[in-house]
Amino acid sequence: MAASGTARILSLVATIVRVACAVIAGVIVVHALFVLFEANPENGLVSFAASWRDSFGWFTRDLFTPSDPKIAEAINAGLAALIWVVVGSLLSKLIVRLAPEGSSKKADA
Repeated sequence: MAASGTARILSLVATIVRVACAVIAGVIVVHALFVLFEANPENGLVSFAASWRDSFGWFTRDLFTPSDPKIAEAINAGLAALIWVVVGSLLSKLIVRLAPEGSSKKADA
């Protein structure tokens, strides 16, 4: 019984990790679209997305530097979003694998 409860908790944690990483990636992609379509940086939604890009996507800032700065930011932000999705997926799979042996949830991973 305890193994099944632990497996359920770990499955829930894995889902939370995957969803959180997907939300972060989604906001970063929205920021990239705002940059591409030259959204007003003074708008609250645009500045919110930019702050998430700065907080969660800083590791790809100025990674690629094509001549058009809009394209550069779209590529770099898109790469950050992709990394967040991949990391979230890998972490959630790792968490599910921590489930005790014999749990039915482990077979689903």
